[in-house]
Amino acid sequence: MSESRRRTLTLVLCCLAQFVVILDVSIVNVALPSIRGDLGFPGADLQWVVNAYTLAFAGFLLLGGRAADILGRREVFIAGVLLFGVASLLGGIAQSEGMLIAARALQGLGGAITAPATLSILTTTFTEGAERNRALGLWGAMGGAGGAAGAVLGGVLTEALDWRWIFLINVPVVVGLALGALRVVSPRERDTAAGRDFDLAGALTVTLGLVGLTYGIVATERHGWTSAQTVIPLLAGLGLLAAFLAVESRVAKAPLVPLRIFASRPLSAANVVVFLMGAAAFAMWYFVSLYLQQVIGLDPLEAGLAFVPMTLMIVAFSQLASRVTSRVGPGPVLAVGMTALGVGMLLLAQVPPDGTWAGDVLLPSIVTSAGIGCSFVPVTIAATAGVRGREAGLASGLVNTSRQVGGSLGLALLATIATDRAAESGGAKSPAAAATEGFDTAFAIGAGFALAGAVVALVVLVRPGRARDAAPAG
Repeated sequence: MSESRRRTLTLVLCCLAQFVVILDVSIVNVALPSIRGDLGFPGADLQWVVNAYTLAFAGFLLLGGRAADILGRREVFIAGVLLFGVASLLGGIAQSEGMLIAARALQGLGGAITAPATLSILTTTFTEGAERNRALGLWGAMGGAGGAAGAVLGGVLTEALDWRWIFLINVPVVVGLALGALRVVSPRERDTAAGRDFDLAGALTVTLGLVGLTYGIVATERHGWTSAQTVIPLLAGLGLLAAFLAVESRVAKAPLVPLRIFASRPLSAANVVVFLMGAAAFAMWYFVSLYLQQVIGLDPLEAGLAFVPMTLMIVAFSQLASRVTSRVGPGPVLAVGMTALGVGMLLLAQVPPDGTWAGDVLLPSIVTSAGIGCSFVPVTIAATAGVRGREAGLASGLVNTSRQVGGSLGLALLATIATDRAAESGGAKSPAAAATEGFDTAFAIGAGFALAGAVVALVVLVRPGRARDAAPAG
C-alpha cells in the first residue's frame, strides 16, 4: 500500500470513529420516550440515559489521551472501539433500566478512549502545516456532523426498526474500524518521552465526584433537598472533587489537569463559558425532543426530521464564526453566540401545550442553533490563545471536558426542576399542560445559564487588541 493511500485511509478511519463517538451523545434524545415506554424509566431518571454516557466520556477523556501516548495509538484506538462496540451490544439487548445505564456508561468510557486516540493518530500521520490542518479540519467537522445528525438518525432508526437499533447499528461499524486500524495504522506509535505514569486516581475521583453530584441532584425529585438520600451523595461528590484537586496538585506525577494552566485568564473564562453552554444546550435538545413527541404528538421520525433545520444552522454558523473570529477575535463572537442561545431558549420557554412545530418551535430552535454554531469555534480559540503551544492539546481537551460536564450537571438540575414543576401542576392541569409547564421552566433557567455565559465572555474575553491577537490563533 502506498503511503498516500495509507494516510487517506487513516483519515477516513479516524473521522468515522469520531463521527460515531459524538453521534452517540445525541442519538438517544429522540428515542427517549420509546425507551421510557419499554423499560419503565420513572420521572427524572430518564436523563441517566444521556448522563451516564457524558459523565464517563468527560471523566476519562484526558486519561484516554494519556493512554494513547504511553501504550501506543493503534492499540488504544482498537481497544476503545471494541469496548464501545461491546457496550453498544449490551445497550441494544438491555432488559432493564440499570442494564441500559451501565451500558451507556461503558459506551462513554469507550468513547473517551477512542476520541483522543484518533486525534493522536492524525497528528503523527500528517506533517505539521497545511496537510495536518486539513486533516484536523475534516476530523472536527465529522465530530460536529455526528452531534448534529444524531437526532435525525435516532428518529429514523426508532421509527423504522426499534430504539434498540440506535445501539446495535454501532456493532458492525466498530468491528470494521478495528480491522481497518490493524490494516492501515502503524503499530506501537507512541511518545517515547511521555513516561509511564497514568493519573488513574485523578480520572476516578473526578468521574465519581461528578456522578455523586448528579445523583444527588436527581435524588431531590424524590426525596427533597434535605433528606439523607440527597445530602450524602452531594457531600460525597464534593469530597471526591476536592480529592481530585489534591491529587492533581500534590500527588500525581503526570496530572491530567496541571492546575497551573488555569492561570491563563482566557482559558479559565472559556471553560466557564463552555460549561454554561453545555448546561443550556444539552437540556435544550433533551426537552425539545420530549416536547415534540409527548406534547405535540410527533412520531420519532417526524421529531428527528424536525431537528434538520437546527443541524443546518449549526453547520452554517460554525463556518461563519470561523471567518468572523479571525477578524474581530473570539470574545465578541462568543458573546453574540451565547446571547443568541439565551434568547432562543427564552422563546422556547413560551411554547404552549397546544403548540405546533412550525408555529412555536421552528424559530426558537433556529435562534438557539445559530448561537451554538457561533460559540463552538471561538470558545476553543479563546481557550488555546493564552497557553503555551505544547499545552494547546490539553487546553482543547479541557474545553471538551467542560462542555460534557456542564451538559450533565445542567441536564440533571433542569430535568429535576421540570419534573417537580410538572408534578406541582399535575392536579389542576392536563398531563400535556403540566409537562409543558415543566419544560417552559427548564427552558427559562437554561436561558439564564446561556446569558450568564455571554456576560463572562463580554467581561473577560472582549478587550482591546483581542482581534489582532486572535487572528493567528484562528
